[in-house]
This record gives sequence, C-alpha cells and structure tokens, in this order.
Amino acid sequence: MPEGCISVLIKRDDDMSSMSIFSGNSNPILAGKIADYIAKPLGRSKINRFSDGEIQVEINENVRRQECFVIQSTCNPVNDTIMELLLMIDALKRSSASYITAVIPYYGYARQDKKVLPRVPISAKLVADILTGTGVNRLITIDLHAGQIQGFFNIPVDNLYAAPVILDYIKTTFSNDLVVVSPDAGGVERARAFAKRLHAGLAIVDKRRSAPNKAKAMAIIGDVENKAAIILDDMVDTAGTLTEAAGVIVTKGAKSVHACCTHAVLSGNAVEKIEQSSLETLTVTDTIPLSEKAQSCSKIKVLSIANLVGEAIIRSYRGDSVNCLFV
Repeated sequence: MPEGCISVLIKRDDDMSSMSIFSGNSNPILAGKIADYIAKPLGRSKINRFSDGEIQVEINENVRRQECFVIQSTCNPVNDTIMELLLMIDALKRSSASYITAVIPYYGYARQDKKVLPRVPISAKLVADILTGTGVNRLITIDLHAGQIQGFFNIPVDNLYAAPVILDYIKTTFSNDLVVVSPDAGGVERARAFAKRLHAGLAIVDKRRSAPNKAKAMAIIGDVENKAAIILDDMVDTAGTLTEAAGVIVTKGAKSVHACCTHAVLSGNAVEKIEQSSLETLTVTDTIPLSEKAQSCSKIKVLSIANLVGEAIIRSYRGDSVNCLFV
C-alpha cells in the first residue's frame, strides 16, 4: 500500500453480500491474491472451448443485483483473453448484475493509441468502444501505455500506477548514487517523477526505432558514470530497447544497470536477450503471468500489485476515494 493510504478493507462483519468477483483465465494467480486481500472468494464460473476454438462462458452463481468485478489481463493470447472478458461481461449483464467493473491490470492494444501511418486503425480506441458497448460500467487498470487512452472511454476509468510498489522495492534494495533512466523520450515524465521521489539523477536514452519491436539506442543524455542506473518503463516486450539501452549505459561508465517495468510481456526471445545483456536485474509486476522460461531466469524478479488493485476494488465498491492510490 502507498504510504499514508489508510486501508478501508471491509471488516468481516460488514455486508459484502452485494459484491461478486470473477476471474478469466489470463492471470488466475493474481486474481486469487486480489480476492485474498479483499477477503472475498472468487465467484464460480466456467470457461470452455468448442473443438474449433470458440469460447463458451457460464456464470455458476446468482449475480442478480450484484456489483461484479471481472479480473482479466488482456495478455497473450491477447485476442482470446479479450474475447473471454467480453463474454463474461455479457453473461453478467444478461444475468441482471447491477454494475460491472472490468479490472484489466494489463490493457492490450494500448500501444496502438494513434495513427502513425495512413490507413491504420486506432486499435486502443476500438477495444475501448467494444468494451463499453458490451455493457461494462467502469474500468480499473494499471499503467496504461498512454494516459490519453482514458479519454477513449465514455465510462469512469481508474488508471492506477505501480509506482508505489516499485518505489518501495527500489528504496529497500538500492542505496545512494542512483540515476533513473528513461529508455526513450516518451518515458521522461515517468522517469522524472521517480527520480524526484528517490532524490536521484535523471538520464535519457536517445533511441531511434526503425520498425515496430526494433530499436537502436544511440546515446545517453545525462550523467550515469559510477552510478547504479535503473531503467524505468511501463512494459518490456521483446526487450530490444531495454537491452540496447543497458549496453549503452555500461559503455558510459555506470557501475551497474537494473530495470523496472510494470508489464512483463516478454515475447519472442526476450528472456534470452535479458540473460545475455548487461542488465543485472529486471524487476516486473504480476500484471502479466510469467512464462516458465521467464520464471527460470535468475535476473527477473516479480513484485505483486494485488494489494493495490484489491484496495482500488474495495474503494470503488464502497464509493470511497481512490485518490491516495494515485501517488
């Protein structure tokens, strides 16, 4: 929990009878941790597939007049997890749920938030329209790739930040002589906010991207010499940007290079790149479950955002402010 944020965890004797929490198949471990924090068991549901891959959803308990929360990261396989989420929302709506909140720790398609070329879709907006059209009433998510995606929805959106969890880890793990590094110009605001809270220096990687998922780090703006550098980003996908940046930082004299990212997409041969890179550690959160290969990588460490999301659900349910979670 963020410092100064007093938990409003519902007491055992409080009436929680009108709350129901459900989970899709994308991240059941995280959903279980969130349910444990709230002290409310996950609702019974069944997700099956026909032989052709078609998804079938069944809610196996009464949700009439219930306020329902559906926990589902739209991670790999992205299209399947999105479809699961949509079908669960539709099933709850048709079962007379009074209010439905989609809890999406990782919001897929968020990188496609604008037109970068002629004749391309704005996929993040399309997914937002589909979710809203399905009947969801509110969205809770973590570290959207671009903050303006909140404006793609005509419903309330709580875009929480993993910053409190990551900051606590950095403060308890690293000592002085820190420099926070943004891997590109787009992440400077995030890196600056972390540097301010850590009383650390700030550096920026000058990056050129030749194609999607392909990047070439060119230079470092800022002083990293004889410092412990922490690269900060919202996600790590193919790890090309991350490992390239780590190599450049080392050549500029940093005594160690670490990385902290919220969403561990880790597609393709990302784990191999990390293992062979100059990175000493990569710290991620559990918004996306790690593959077996990633779990076996000694450089990758996982922090849980379950308590943060659980607190947001509780406050949303009770009508309390979530302001103190946005730190």
